Amino acid sequence: MAFFRNDEQLENLGSEILEATWREFPSLERNQIAMTLVVYDPPAPVNTGGALSPDAFWNHPVRGFSYRGGERIYPASIVKLFYLVAVHEWLEKGMLQSSRELERAMRDMIVDSSNDATSLVVDVLTGTTSGPELSRGPFETWKQQRNIINRYFQSLGWPELGAVNMNQKTWCDGPYGRERMFLGEMMENRNMLTTDASARLVHSIVGGVAVSSARSQEMMQLMRRSLDPVELAADADNQVTGFLGAGVPQNARVWSKAGLTSQVRHDAAYIELAEVRPYLLVVFTEGKAHSKNEAILPFVSSRVAEAIVGL
Repeated sequence: MAFFRNDEQLENLGSEILEATWREFPSLERNQIAMTLVVYDPPAPVNTGGALSPDAFWNHPVRGFSYRGGERIYPASIVKLFYLVAVHEWLEKGMLQSSRELERAMRDMIVDSSNDATSLVVDVLTGTTSGPELSRGPFETWKQQRNIINRYFQSLGWPELGAVNMNQKTWCDGPYGRERMFLGEMMENRNMLTTDASARLVHSIVGGVAVSSARSQEMMQLMRRSLDPVELAADADNQVTGFLGAGVPQNARVWSKAGLTSQVRHDAAYIELAEVRPYLLVVFTEGKAHSKNEAILPFVSSRVAEAIVGL
């Protein structure tokens, strides 16, 4: 059961948007896109600065729509949001001590989507490091430690997290040594997420209940995206161009995390438009040709924005 209630109005809206997307991009197969949309009707329980308690927030009903929202898909850099929440949990519980380097890595992992920064974050979270292959005994211990992030998220009891995996670093060229061993011969142990799971995590952050209200605000600061054309033009690797933020008006406010490889293009965004309901949109697309296509996600986003205005 998802954290949102299925809604007929959003079901029709979402289906129309997907049909329009397939007409616009006929090479995009129906099993190459997944989407979760959550709309926050007034009074919106999100971006309140932590005004609601966790119980009040989670008991506040929200409505949504999901297409293939429970399908396991390689998440690319979307997983970095989960690592960000985990770091804040560790810090809050005193399992880690903050440092200048850790703070720098957390920022670069989300703001710049740095894989090198993510490597440090995963090392700090798990007490493991990359390196040469390990013999069986030490490797078993290493794997147990690396899976601490999975164990933490499973402890939350969210149904959306039942089939996910978050125990791998993100790479530019790829894993070597013990990291390659851990990935599995057929990459069967790679990171896997769903749009529903990603949506629930972002929902908790913008709701101010991810770890604590103060820490949720810190996370949102890292996720905030500028839509200024001058700033975007100066940053070729920005997380707006070719993603959901490119499909909304320039005066919108966007908090997001994108993911991109040669095989996938994803984005998870919380969006506020002027004078309308805020909403959360997560879209994953797969396929080599589609990962290079910078028009698909903005198209979906623009259609959602137009529909939200009409609600």
